[in-house]
Amino acid sequence: MPTITNDRHDKHSAPTIRAYLGGSFDPVHSGHVQMAMTVYHCLLPIATLQQRDLRVSLLPNARSPFKTHSTDPAHRLAMLKLATRNTPLQINELELWQTPPVYTIDSVRTLRQRYPNDCLIFIMGMDSARSLDQWKDGLRLTDYVNLWIFSRHGMNSVSDVYNDVRADNLVEENLTKQETAVLQAQLPTPLQNLVIDVPTELLLPTSQTLADSSALKNAYKGHIYIDNRPVTAISSTELRQQLQSMTNCSNTTAPAETQITSVTPINAIISNTTSNPFVKWLNPAVYHYIIAHQLYSAAQFR
Repeated sequence: MPTITNDRHDKHSAPTIRAYLGGSFDPVHSGHVQMAMTVYHCLLPIATLQQRDLRVSLLPNARSPFKTHSTDPAHRLAMLKLATRNTPLQINELELWQTPPVYTIDSVRTLRQRYPNDCLIFIMGMDSARSLDQWKDGLRLTDYVNLWIFSRHGMNSVSDVYNDVRADNLVEENLTKQETAVLQAQLPTPLQNLVIDVPTELLLPTSQTLADSSALKNAYKGHIYIDNRPVTAISSTELRQQLQSMTNCSNTTAPAETQITSVTPINAIISNTTSNPFVKWLNPAVYHYIIAHQLYSAAQFR
C-alpha cells in the first residue's frame, strides 16, 4: 500500500533523498507512475549504498494556476491511492487541501524549510520545464530543489518503452549525449548552465544548510538532470476528453440506472487500441473508480 504522508522529519536520521512529482493527476495515469518509478529505481541503489532513506512522492495540487477547473481533491486522492497500490510510491498532500491557486515555488520553499539538509528533487516533463519562465518565480525553483526533467520524446506505448530499454546500452548512451545538448538549449537561458550529466550529482551535499530556516537564507543552488530515457507521453486532458466522449455515447444508449454498467469494460479498452488510444493507460482500478463515481461526464463540465 502507498504511504499517504506529509513527510514528517526525524532530525536525528541521515539526510533523506526526497523526490516529488507534482501535478493535478486528473486523472492519474500510467505515464505519471512510470516517471516516478523510473526515478525510484534509478536512485534506490544509490540510496542503499549510502544507507539513506529514499522517498519518491506524488504531489497533487489543489488546482493548477493554469486551469479553471479540476476534479474534487478527494476523488483525485482516491484515484492516486488506487494507482500507487503495491508500489513504493508515496502521496504527499502538502498542496492538495490548500485554497487555490497554489504555486510550486511556495511548495518547494516549504519543503526546503522543512528538510534543510535533505536532497530534494522535483520531477517534471520537458514541456513544463520549457515554460518555467512563465511560472510564478519559476526560474527560482533551483534555489530550493534540484530538477529531474524527462524529455518524454516519441513514446506512446509501454511496449515501445520496454523495447527501447532492451536496446544496446552504448547506442542509448550516445543518443543521450547527442540529444541532451539540444534539450538543454530548450530550457530558459538562466537555467541552462545548471544542467549536469549524471543524476548522482543531484545527491551531492548542499553547499550550505539553512542557518535561519525561518528566513530561508540559503546558499544552495540546485542542478538539473535531463533524463533522455523514453517514458510514455500521455495527456490527462486527452484522457478526460476520451472519457467524456465514452460517457456521452453511453448516455444516449442506456437509461440512467444502467449507465455505469453499459460503459465499455476495461478489458475491451485495453485490447482496442485503435478506438481508445489513451484510456488504455488508466490503471483498471482507477478506470472503474471513474465509472463508479461518474467522473468526467458531460454534465461535470457544463
